[in-house]
Amino acid sequence: MRLKTLTAALAVALAATGLAACGSGGGSDPKAITYWASNQGPSLQRDKEILTPELAEFTKQTGIAVKLEVIDWTHLLDRITTATTSGDGPDVVNIGNTWSASLQATGAFVDFDGPTLDEIGGQSKFLATSLRSTGAEGKTPTSVPLYGLSYGLFYNKKKFAAAGISTPPTNWTEFVADAKKLTNPAANTYGLSLAGGSYTESAHFAFIFGKQHGGNFFDKSGSPTFATPRNVAGVQQYLDLLGVDQVSIPSSAEHDTTQDATADFTSGKAAMMMGQSNTTAYIAANGMAESDYGIAPLPIEAPLPPGGERVNSHVAGINIAAFKDKNTDAALKFINFMTGKAEQVRLNNAYGSLPVTAEAAADPAFQVPTTKTFLDVLANTSAPMPMVTNESQFETTVGSALKDLVAQIVGGKPVTENDVQAALSAAQQKLGGS
Repeated sequence: MRLKTLTAALAVALAATGLAACGSGGGSDPKAITYWASNQGPSLQRDKEILTPELAEFTKQTGIAVKLEVIDWTHLLDRITTATTSGDGPDVVNIGNTWSASLQATGAFVDFDGPTLDEIGGQSKFLATSLRSTGAEGKTPTSVPLYGLSYGLFYNKKKFAAAGISTPPTNWTEFVADAKKLTNPAANTYGLSLAGGSYTESAHFAFIFGKQHGGNFFDKSGSPTFATPRNVAGVQQYLDLLGVDQVSIPSSAEHDTTQDATADFTSGKAAMMMGQSNTTAYIAANGMAESDYGIAPLPIEAPLPPGGERVNSHVAGINIAAFKDKNTDAALKFINFMTGKAEQVRLNNAYGSLPVTAEAAADPAFQVPTTKTFLDVLANTSAPMPMVTNESQFETTVGSALKDLVAQIVGGKPVTENDVQAALSAAQQKLGGS
């Protein structure tokens, strides 16, 4: 996604919130809906294989046919923002939950007010943490949680044992020390692999480590505050893994997705990686046995810097929403089905994600240690990304700035705090901040 395209699409959407009503929803077949699903599995084809029988079950129960299109993350937000202005969109769509406030502001989606929320099981159906990322604070949500995710530290048990490391690190100092023990550039083996070429991953880590240093990327009025000393410190902490500490494999700069970083981990080139809970599916697809790796919470600075928070993940996940002036009744039936216990258990098991309903979270399938680690992080040490209209632009501008800094480091040029401050200032100016 290019920032220029994204910003233009959102700007048009915000200026013409009623335009979605001009679509063809009024003449739609009440016994059919179109569903845009996000790419959750190792491939688009694998998503189709997972979803097709579940959609067939929905049709069997309701008589409503579902036309499925799985869209990769590179194009999903562009497709959605275009649909908000053209009216030529699906009935139901998956969205990254960090986009909730940005897309809410377009006015193109069904409001989940009290009566509408009751049609899909009510507020109490969902985990409170996941509901925090469904729209701007104080406004009626326009999406509900579908799949939960949180970050964790994946580590290679054999490599840890060979290096004499008996337990995973519990704080940042231990983490860096362990990564150094596991790094041998001459053998092309490193302590860590990062998705350093992914602007979304970069923005997530800027947020997480910024929080550990007491930083915020927006003030209470929603104005950007990217280049504060605390945010700079958090970003520098992340970049130092490649620059100062030199414990992350240089190919990290080329990894556009978590799947790319996973290949370093499963091949043995990197002993650790930081990934969301669905990374387990990528690891399995690469042929690494579950018994060969462990999972722990991401390390947190200890002691925390002044004002720092115990945050080692954002409230990650996927939401589901319905476009206005489409087949709302059928769409709500579908959303209720997808967030029901049976589908929550089946789909989150298939994708390695986390259930977003209390009933499904209590199922024995999610009481294994790995899943409980991620659920605990999601419930206790995660924070929602900024629920502001400009959140998606924050991800593209700050994430792209970090991508450039990662490339600079791998290219042999050190990155200083002044460089970080300048990069964040430039990103802030793109949003109209001073």
